[in-house]
Amino acid sequence: MARTAQLNLPLVMPSQAQKHVTVNEALARLDALAQLRVVASDIQDPPATSSDGTSFLVPSGATGGWQGKAGRIAIWCNGGWIFLAPKAGWRAWDESSGGYRLFDGTDWLPDAVAISEGGAGTCWQVIEFDHDVVSGQTNSTDVEIPEQSQVLGVTGRVVVGLTGSGLAGWRIGVQGSDDRYGAGIGKALNSVLVGLSGSPVTYYARTPLLLTAEGGAFATGRIRLALHILKLCPPRLV
Repeated sequence: MARTAQLNLPLVMPSQAQKHVTVNEALARLDALAQLRVVASDIQDPPATSSDGTSFLVPSGATGGWQGKAGRIAIWCNGGWIFLAPKAGWRAWDESSGGYRLFDGTDWLPDAVAISEGGAGTCWQVIEFDHDVVSGQTNSTDVEIPEQSQVLGVTGRVVVGLTGSGLAGWRIGVQGSDDRYGAGIGKALNSVLVGLSGSPVTYYARTPLLLTAEGGAFATGRIRLALHILKLCPPRLV
């Protein structure tokens, strides 16, 4: 069957019977690939059934109907899986990880914004999490800055107002620089933090954020924080 060059869409042939089957498959592929969005990229056992147009990135080691299809896009269509081989430069939103993946011609690189032919990538990432404040002068976050990453800044918002004896505000940073990302931050609901690094700061080991109470101590509250980071990915194994 004749197909289009970029998206491998089936074309209706002269005097073809059941043209609607070909047209419907082409529309299903278009619907899946325009603003490409996949459910996941790490599921090795394909679902037995799904909704038409639902898409996955097939990982290495996939089994069953996905066996031998690593790197391809699996689309559920008309009661079965159809597969599309991506081209270098294609980008997909991965619902399971909440980030983009960029295809370099061989692999799908997570969070990559620039890639090389050999698989090296420049990757931007936002890690968002909620921190429930506990009583005390300081709090360390359970979520840490990843190792081997540069932090461009930290942003945040108070989602449950902060309380505490004498508490006037708070500051945020890391051990040894407790106000690196901001000081004098409000304690009321919807108080906002936009903390830019003076210059990109590199962290070679996993590092928690440090929250410090100003004028008193923490008691309760919740803060939503986001790490804005840059990571470098080396070329792939040969």
